[in-house]
Amino acid sequence: MPYTPPDQAVRTAMIDRVKFNEDGLITAIAQQHDSGEILMLAWMNAEALDETLRTGRVCYYSRSRHGLWRKGETSGQVQMLVDARLDCDRDAILLLVDQKGVACHTGRRSCFYNALRPEGIVEITRPEVAVETLYGKA
Repeated sequence: MPYTPPDQAVRTAMIDRVKFNEDGLITAIAQQHDSGEILMLAWMNAEALDETLRTGRVCYYSRSRHGLWRKGETSGQVQMLVDARLDCDRDAILLLVDQKGVACHTGRRSCFYNALRPEGIVEITRPEVAVETLYGKA
């Protein structure tokens, strides 16, 4: 079923109930909607959450750039929203997405590729796309 955005009044009412931290952010977990694969963890502020709910294209807040980060705007690896769910405390959000391409800036499908094993940290997946290809720095 395609994503249907709520109208502005509903979006505003929902966002007003979110418990953002002292920096005005909420933890956002992206999960592939059909496989359950956890893709990445990022942050959203009220503006990013509103844009995501309004457009259906996932937008985060970049703490390093201090601004909105529209997933895929430079790499083409877009996340389209299928559903969004707040946790019980309303201080974290789960984004069920349709990931186009890879989610991780390292070229991997998921950012969670470092497994903690008895022998140490083990990379369990290889990049699917070269970083130079993702960001046009070839």
